[in-house]
Amino acid sequence: MTNNQTVLSPQTWPFRLELLPPEACLVGGAVRDALLGRTAEYLDLDFVVPADAVQTARKLANYYNAGFVILDAQRQIARVVFDQATVDIAQQEEESLEIDLCRRDFTINAIAYNPYSKQFIDPLQGMVDLQAGVIRMVSAANLQDDPLRLLRAYRQAAQLDFKLELATQSVIRQLAPLLGDVAAERVQLELGYLLKSDQGTVWLRAAWEDNLLQRWLPDATAVGLAQMAAVNKSAVLLAKTFPQLGVELQTSVTGKSATLLSLARLANLLPFMPEAAEKQLLHLKYSRAEIRAVVTLLKNLPQLESHAQCQMNLREQYFFFLEVGCIFSALTVLAVARGMTIEAVAPLINCYLNPNNQVAHPTPLVSGNDLMQALKLPPGPQVGKLLIEIQIARIEGRIATTEDALAFALQKAAEKPTIY
Repeated sequence: MTNNQTVLSPQTWPFRLELLPPEACLVGGAVRDALLGRTAEYLDLDFVVPADAVQTARKLANYYNAGFVILDAQRQIARVVFDQATVDIAQQEEESLEIDLCRRDFTINAIAYNPYSKQFIDPLQGMVDLQAGVIRMVSAANLQDDPLRLLRAYRQAAQLDFKLELATQSVIRQLAPLLGDVAAERVQLELGYLLKSDQGTVWLRAAWEDNLLQRWLPDATAVGLAQMAAVNKSAVLLAKTFPQLGVELQTSVTGKSATLLSLARLANLLPFMPEAAEKQLLHLKYSRAEIRAVVTLLKNLPQLESHAQCQMNLREQYFFFLEVGCIFSALTVLAVARGMTIEAVAPLINCYLNPNNQVAHPTPLVSGNDLMQALKLPPGPQVGKLLIEIQIARIEGRIATTEDALAFALQKAAEKPTIY
């Protein structure tokens, strides 16, 4: 452990300590991470107060003109949202803070800190487990009360690089079927944490071996989990050779969702048939963009692998990039993980990484309106097909100017329509 406990210092908070009652205690992950020396740009602070939790939170929000929402009126939990911090204030549910802490999931999350007295409250020896790097349950009953905690144990093991205490893991195996009753959105969130990190691969395998994933990812296999590990290795190799590709793999399809790399990992745990995979992703409440990305991966992987020995021609490449778009980097990682050499896929990567490449990033010589005006065409499918043929002629070097494009279109319009 480290003495770098900045999050425990009220000077780092977006509000004055005096606005909290003297009995207020910081609890949970913020205390745990501070003791481990883990820092974050965005603060996530959880406080427990003996009474008037909602009123305290409302007072805090009003004083700073911050966001305010009641999370649970019955249990008296409210949230105050600052620019760089979220502050949750909950009312103590039991007669003492120590008893309240005994209702938590793991001992490392059952440590409280009073910022007034600068004292730690640690009734379950969570600090000892932090020192040892162990995730230990508070009780089997607590895990049973909220079965998502079963999967959260593996996520936190990956997140903190800790190990699971054997008795805790044994209880998790016994309670594993209960995870099937948890809301899909909550399960997906925990899976998302595991899929985003290299360490998560090991713990996803452990969760699968302990029968936690069968209800949610019934087609996951030992082979698929091994492929996830191969994806991690291929991502490292590709990022070394093509750094820009490595950057893209850490981006998401919507800006807030799973990264492209995590979706490439996820694809290995799903049925290879795109329709069946889509059904499972819908069940897990993934977003439309995320589902579309994974389905695109599964649909186009066979085509990419079929060209491991011979390159696609320019026409094939054009349609390939048109179909995969920004999912290309994840598709490349999957293909290399499954045995395709970097040398075989390098020409396509170079096309993709060049923003001026007309195969991967076409820019039209003419628009649909240009064609309709010059050729006297009505709106319809023929215009779109002509635009495609113009672009293919351009990348094949047969035309280069707007005038060439219009002359080519005039010739094509007189021919029998091409069926796509």
